[in-house]
Amino acid sequence: MAEYRNLFVTLSAKMKTSELQSIKQRYNIVGNCEALNNAIDVALKVAPIDLSVLIIGESGVGKDILPRILHDNSPRRREKYFAINCGAIPEGTIDSELFGHVKGSFTGAIGDSPGYFGVANKGTLFLDEVGELPLATQARLLRVLENGEYIPVGATDVKKTDVRVVAATNVNIRKAISEGRFREDLYYRLNQVQIQMPPLRDRGEDIVLLFRLFAMQMAEKYRMDKVVLTDEAKLMLRRYKWPGNIRQLKSITEQLSVLSRERVITPDILMQFIPQDQESTQLATIHKEGEHSFENEREILYKILFELRGNVNDLRRDMSLLKKQLEESRSHAIAAKDDKHIAVPVAAEPIAPQQIFIQPQVKPIAEDAVAEEYVEPEKEPESLNLNYLSRQMLEKALERNGGNRKKAALELGISDRTLYRRLKQYGLDNK
Repeated sequence: MAEYRNLFVTLSAKMKTSELQSIKQRYNIVGNCEALNNAIDVALKVAPIDLSVLIIGESGVGKDILPRILHDNSPRRREKYFAINCGAIPEGTIDSELFGHVKGSFTGAIGDSPGYFGVANKGTLFLDEVGELPLATQARLLRVLENGEYIPVGATDVKKTDVRVVAATNVNIRKAISEGRFREDLYYRLNQVQIQMPPLRDRGEDIVLLFRLFAMQMAEKYRMDKVVLTDEAKLMLRRYKWPGNIRQLKSITEQLSVLSRERVITPDILMQFIPQDQESTQLATIHKEGEHSFENEREILYKILFELRGNVNDLRRDMSLLKKQLEESRSHAIAAKDDKHIAVPVAAEPIAPQQIFIQPQVKPIAEDAVAEEYVEPEKEPESLNLNYLSRQMLEKALERNGGNRKKAALELGISDRTLYRRLKQYGLDNK
């Protein structure tokens, strides 16, 4: 009996391996690490069962492959499949995009729209970057997941839909819940089954296999010699942290294929294409608690401080110029009094338009006039409060772009959604 049992286990393992290889070939998945195989295996097991799935993983690890596997191996495979990037849709229109709207419900609504939940009825909806959804939209999504009901924007009738939702995120959802940015009940409803996609730095030899694939694709597409790695260069690839994951590896492989004169890549050549700043390559892993990225806030603060320093320098230059003009005016007034006639002070050089102080007009001084002594005003202490500086930067960006929020967000280097959230936080959303 033990012999038959061992034979059965061996055959089952071979069948499992054969099925995984077939899936990898079908979806062009490269790699054999255990974590990747486990993610694909879980997707195949849950595909026939109509449960919501939450895919966790860093940006660039290939999370968009698993929803296709889930859909193509489910009873819904003959129905429609839609993939939506929630972070790319403006906050003001995301409800309309997802749940539809009726004609005249808002400016630009020239007709009825069923929305993705209406069009994808009986099919599968993949919500990428679900952690970026506004709280109001999260409440609507929770209702759809609970009972399949939703109300289009501007409508009064309740609609019904039968959609399987697969969500993905690269943020720490539990941290977002503690900060009040994500609903806890929605998290548990989406997280009926969780699949973890491993980062590239944890996939070992898969890094070299992916490099070979991308190098071969470049060679075939542009009819060039394929680049190959030495053993030392392979080791260097495996030790790198890959903050951009597969997307970054593909970009570096393409750069090497085009820019490198040598086709055999050594560590010295590879170092020219891999960033050497170790701090910038360190990613906060999403499964650890208490970690948060302040990259956007830090960038805004740097811009504010640089601009504040420039303003202080301008203030000092303008004050010096004004003081010099007043001293010249006083000397002319004294000379006019000594000569017993009215003297008009010599006009000072005009101040450049970009200077923030307006040149005061000096009136002719009478014979007995006495020039006032200029007292330099006390400098107000500079505020380094982050909320004040962020609000000041937002107001200045909006003013310089004529109130155009999209251009202001582009200048600040942040997304439209982040800008809208900041405006709402500081009470500027109605301006």
